[in-house]
Amino acid sequence: MTILQVEVRGAVAHLTMNAPERLNALSDEMLVALQTTLNTIAADTQVRVVVIAGAGKAFCAGHDLRQMTAMRENADGGVAAFKDLFDRCAAVMARIQSMPQPVIAQVHGIATAAGCQLVATCDLAVAATGTRFGVNGVNIGLFCSTPMVALSRNIQRKKAFEMLVTGDFIDANRAEELGLINRVVDPDDLESETIALADQIASKLGSAVKLGKTAFYQQIQMPIDQAYAYTGDVMVENMQNKDTVEGINAFLEKRDPEWSQ
Repeated sequence: MTILQVEVRGAVAHLTMNAPERLNALSDEMLVALQTTLNTIAADTQVRVVVIAGAGKAFCAGHDLRQMTAMRENADGGVAAFKDLFDRCAAVMARIQSMPQPVIAQVHGIATAAGCQLVATCDLAVAATGTRFGVNGVNIGLFCSTPMVALSRNIQRKKAFEMLVTGDFIDANRAEELGLINRVVDPDDLESETIALADQIASKLGSAVKLGKTAFYQQIQMPIDQAYAYTGDVMVENMQNKDTVEGINAFLEKRDPEWSQ
């Protein structure tokens, strides 16, 4: 069985985590598959949007606790293996935000711990009604410290901390209110609504979206004066793009642009 199914439809790459018996846990194998695939897609100029979904009844239940328990049998008590696991997970999350294509999480069932981290890391997220989100490692004595990084950069500080220290789930509507996801849709419409969003983004000028995504994550970490200086330079660079010139001319002439990309 292929642990990560990949299908490219037009300009959209659909990745489906395919370990339903483990609720698509971010196991060693899943992390390797995600890292390798995302690296390949990042270099593919024909792909403009990526969708990540999960097979079976859940999106992703976080790290594989059985694998983690086995790591403790190592001579050092699992210290090196745990460090390697969390480093590789962080690398996958970083790859999602550093790749040129917007990445959309298509979420259903549950997204817990590192699975919630994955949702928070993706640039956009669409969830089915009935989906539950949680960073509930605290319930088993394992504080979700790495998922906290992405979660606390998506929602208000006190709301994030409440989720982390109570281990409570929130539903999809609450996740939308807090800003963890973009929209909530009927389960029967989850795939079609996600595809519609992906297709809309894919119809834009790819080079502009790539430039804008990079700038988005860079500027958000800067003081406001530095952010304006940096993004001003980005706008200058964007204006030099011949396809941007064509887009502006097409708008002024009330016609569709004829982009080369």
